[in-house]
Amino acid sequence: MKRTGIIIGLILAVALAGGFFYRSSIIKNIAGKPSDAKQSDQKEEKAGGQNEDKDTEKKESARVKMTAELQKQNGVVIAPAQKQRLGGVISATGKVEANADRIAHVSPRISGKVVAVKGSLGDSVSTGQPLATLDSVELGEALSRYNQSKTKLALAQANMERIKNLVEKKIAARKDILQAETDFKTAQTELHTDEERLSLYGVSAADLGGDGHTRPLLAVRSPISGIITEKHAIVGELSDPSKSLYTVADLSSVWVMVDINEKDLAKVHKGQTASVIVGAFPDQKFRGRINHIADVLDPSSRTVKARIEVANPGRKLKPEMFATAELSLPADTAAVLAVPEDALQEIDGKKVLFIMDGSGVEFVPRPVELGRTAGSMVEIVSGLKEGERYTIKGSFILKSELKKGELAE
Repeated sequence: MKRTGIIIGLILAVALAGGFFYRSSIIKNIAGKPSDAKQSDQKEEKAGGQNEDKDTEKKESARVKMTAELQKQNGVVIAPAQKQRLGGVISATGKVEANADRIAHVSPRISGKVVAVKGSLGDSVSTGQPLATLDSVELGEALSRYNQSKTKLALAQANMERIKNLVEKKIAARKDILQAETDFKTAQTELHTDEERLSLYGVSAADLGGDGHTRPLLAVRSPISGIITEKHAIVGELSDPSKSLYTVADLSSVWVMVDINEKDLAKVHKGQTASVIVGAFPDQKFRGRINHIADVLDPSSRTVKARIEVANPGRKLKPEMFATAELSLPADTAAVLAVPEDALQEIDGKKVLFIMDGSGVEFVPRPVELGRTAGSMVEIVSGLKEGERYTIKGSFILKSELKKGELAE
């Protein structure tokens, strides 16, 4: 019995010793892990910092090399940075409209039936070009009167000459020649009246030179050169002067109607220059001038309508387009460093200028901070010094070359 108790005691002692040893090992492992994790994090942080430093150095060392000959071929122009006085700008929104002074509604001068249509929607037409042909009863009656007057004049002239010969031979009295001359002048007046009537109908002198046996047709001609914007002429329909067959618009210049805020009205005047931008061509500015300012204020929007006449090369500006106009104000502030908008490029979300180094063949993209904008010029707040040579034109070419180099690397 005593021996059995001794054996049980030994077993309990071994179990307690094993448990104490296991607990010590666990605590040690737990205490060592944070230290290892901390060392690992420090290594990763150090590696990340080194990568960031390398990226920064890489960006700072980015350069574009281009010889003087290539610069000339690619249209790269260099200029020194200069200070200048910038004027203010008033922005106004509006809409493009056709120039109302260059629109014509084409309609016949007398009633008739449309027998031919020669112009279609969108066609370019010139002044005097026939757009439609009408068969008109009224025109036929006018031509008949003209032919009668023409015949009557010929008879009156022949009678006058016959009586003159008789008077010279003393066969007829002088009062007969006076009557013959009166009849001749009356016939001349009637013929001239008939010619004027046909001219008002749109019949030219060349049209009156025919044999008179063909059925008369009336040509409806365009009074101006331009584009056909509306077409209502249909073969077989009756037309009269109150019905417009076509609308022709000269879109070589258009109107941009903008709304000027009441607070800016004192700064706006006739003849003021303006730049117009439309969504279809956001990179192109159309130049124009204000030629009219309304005399009535819109009470709901507190704005006044202003009309800008803009040249429209290539007919890019279409009526009903929405537009934004920038009205230039005179410069009244101190001179600041300013560059053209075209000189700026965007790289990695930052606006940069390409600065030429001393070698004359290398360009460095330098981030700049922008200030206010006036027309096509932008103020440079920081990143550029007066006298530094930068790319004023062709900066997009340098940006493309820079991206090519990065892709190659």
